[in-house]
Amino acid sequence: MKPAGDPSLSGRVTVRDIAGRLPGFDRVSSSATRAASSRVGRVFAWLTRPVPLGLIATAAAAFVFWHTAGFDAGRPDIFYLSQAFLHGQAGLLAPPWSGANDVIPGLNGLDYVPFAPFPSIFFMPLMLIISPQTAHQYEPVINSILAAIDIGLVWAMARRLGVERRRDLIWLGLLLGFSTAIWWVTVRGGVWHTGHLIATMLTLLALIETFGRRRPLLIGLLLGAAFLTRPPILLAGPFFAFVLTFDRSIRDWAGRRAIARDWVWLVIGVLPSIAFFFWFNYIRFGSPLDSGYLEATLPSWLAVVRDQGLFSVSHLPQNWDYFMLHTPTVIPDFPWIRPDGLGMSILITSPGLLLSLRADWRSRLSWGLAGAFVLVMIPVLLYYGGGWLQYGFRYALDAVPFAVALCATVLARRRAGIFWWLALAVGLAVNAVGVYWAYQLF
Repeated sequence: MKPAGDPSLSGRVTVRDIAGRLPGFDRVSSSATRAASSRVGRVFAWLTRPVPLGLIATAAAAFVFWHTAGFDAGRPDIFYLSQAFLHGQAGLLAPPWSGANDVIPGLNGLDYVPFAPFPSIFFMPLMLIISPQTAHQYEPVINSILAAIDIGLVWAMARRLGVERRRDLIWLGLLLGFSTAIWWVTVRGGVWHTGHLIATMLTLLALIETFGRRRPLLIGLLLGAAFLTRPPILLAGPFFAFVLTFDRSIRDWAGRRAIARDWVWLVIGVLPSIAFFFWFNYIRFGSPLDSGYLEATLPSWLAVVRDQGLFSVSHLPQNWDYFMLHTPTVIPDFPWIRPDGLGMSILITSPGLLLSLRADWRSRLSWGLAGAFVLVMIPVLLYYGGGWLQYGFRYALDAVPFAVALCATVLARRRAGIFWWLALAVGLAVNAVGVYWAYQLF
């Protein structure tokens, strides 16, 4: 009588069954089985699970960022303003960069900076331990940690969206961390760039919550903090409100009441940040609507551009060029392309983001994410600043998390094929060249 495990009972014989009957193959199979069941094998199997592997990927990214970051932008405004907040001041007393650009001299002996305040609030606990000077010295390390956290959060967000394959999770992490302006801002440092890393972190946290438990108060608090870091992100608010309706019905009173309750909590979460924004402006400049950007010192040529308006349609052609069309100059020697520091098309620096176009456009979520991307990009493209000095178009980082989330929805349905790995490789190579130029452009 044949044993119950004999494959011939079912009429099916697998390749493994045939190979196991060949001389020596049974020994290989048993060796592999023993290796897999050993302690080392079990540890390896555990480490390759999505969560532990995500932690390893985050640590590896931090290592790469740390070994490539090191440029001193000479503008540690964030840390000095954190210390000022701890002393109850909204401005800085004789900062080391007095006389530089992006400063508003005050009438009370303080210098003000126009930058959004949340990054300085974020670092207040750190300033209780170390001085701003020490934080400035270790700014490359701090920025490397923030950038690595962003990669870890992309991993977590993708898991919430249903991406399970490890190689697809790695693809998404590489896309955000090393094929967008994240790498450039991490290397260059300074008040302008650290804010992008914190804003990306807050936006990803809000997306993770939105794709998970959907607690509207927490989403609102994160959105408000992102607004106090990079104001254009506030325009993604309708997206978060839209997703809160997904598991509600508008056809009955209970569903409409639940939607209204969620929206109220979302607004309650955002309102403190908006109120702080107006108050912070008022105590510095006497008007809740004056953030200081109109008075900040600038090079004469940029002041002429600002005179056309902080936000104006007249800035759109220039910003669209930097965002979508601007190309580097091809040179005969290493590294074969030379940027001008004004910008570079996202199609060159981040071609992997085009995967977002393969999203399921029958899905409400896809349209919501696309809408959030467009809404956030509107003030970015109308703004006078340009984002210089930059490699790519760093202002687009305000909207990039939504495009990456769209890519994740695609990878939840299908794997990243060879074409998209090649697209990612192009972006990685282009941004690696950007690391070289980060130390050459001034």
